[in-house]
Amino acid sequence: MVHTIRYKTKIAIIGAGQAGLSAAYHLKKLGLEIGADFIILDEAPQAGGAWQYRWPSLTLSTVNRIHDLPGMSFEKTIDTHEKEVQASIAVPHYYDLYEKQMGINVYRPVKVNNVYLHGERFYIDSARTLFSASGIINATGTWENPYIPEYPGAAVFKGEQLHTKDFKTADDFKGKHVIVVGAGISAIQLLNQISKVTTTTWVTRRPPEFREGPFDDMAGHNAVAMVEERVRKGLLPLSVVSVTGLPVSAEVVSMRERGVLQRFPMFSEITGNGVKWADGTEQQADVILWNTGFKSALDHLKPILPREEAGGILMGGRLATMVVKDPRIHLVGYGPSASTIGANRAGAAAARELMNTLGIPAPGK
Repeated sequence: MVHTIRYKTKIAIIGAGQAGLSAAYHLKKLGLEIGADFIILDEAPQAGGAWQYRWPSLTLSTVNRIHDLPGMSFEKTIDTHEKEVQASIAVPHYYDLYEKQMGINVYRPVKVNNVYLHGERFYIDSARTLFSASGIINATGTWENPYIPEYPGAAVFKGEQLHTKDFKTADDFKGKHVIVVGAGISAIQLLNQISKVTTTTWVTRRPPEFREGPFDDMAGHNAVAMVEERVRKGLLPLSVVSVTGLPVSAEVVSMRERGVLQRFPMFSEITGNGVKWADGTEQQADVILWNTGFKSALDHLKPILPREEAGGILMGGRLATMVVKDPRIHLVGYGPSASTIGANRAGAAAARELMNTLGIPAPGK
């Protein structure tokens, strides 16, 4: 492959979502300059991270929570009294203003295909440009790696199989029977919308756990700590949402009243016209909507990322962002920092720890 440019720097941040922008902010705050000292690469054509791809019905009233980026309030960038503002518009607008106000210049669109080690430096391979850096802060999140489990018979299903990522509007499902798979917040939101326009069957692997009462900061930190404990042992991370339970919102109460929350256990196979359970019960369907989450988008790091026998990555550092077997690599947006509640703090920790590892002094020190 012929590259037109080779760009050399000290630290490369891959991804300009919440975690990547937070890391960039803290590197700047520690005195590093964009360009000579660090660069930010992002695959998307414009600011906003994965938020710009979310479905139109995800509004500020239904989204879990928008956490502020360091140094700039989200509320000051939009009229938050208007609750029906689309998150896919509001958050990218916020990120765009943030990049401009903080002087964070992002190279985009740059899709990183591969990162490999040559000598003491990492080479970051994209379609047109080869970058090199002494350290990596990876902040690619999970949106680009949707997970659909393998099930017997999937190949013979005559209907559509979609993932949360594919959802646009409930009206697309009118006149179709939809099997909604999953027990997360997105599954509940989409089940609520789709069940208002057509018939649905709700299927989950485990009985869903509904959480009464508010989800305060302490509950959030406790959930993050549970995920952090796993990655510090080199285990595959669970999603933060999986350990928080489902909040009993007004929508959930309404769904209960409409009989939508009659939950079925996971089917044993997929047939040509629907699904079948182990006891022989069948349900015909036109669509299977898999709300089965996402996995960390780390394929581009395969050549340099040491995996444990269990498939996870042994993580260390103050907030478990550092790859223990190569501390020149930090993963923000992996494990405990995969939620917005953990991303900001992780960006700060990764910036400081990576500078220390690489022996980059903060100017004036």
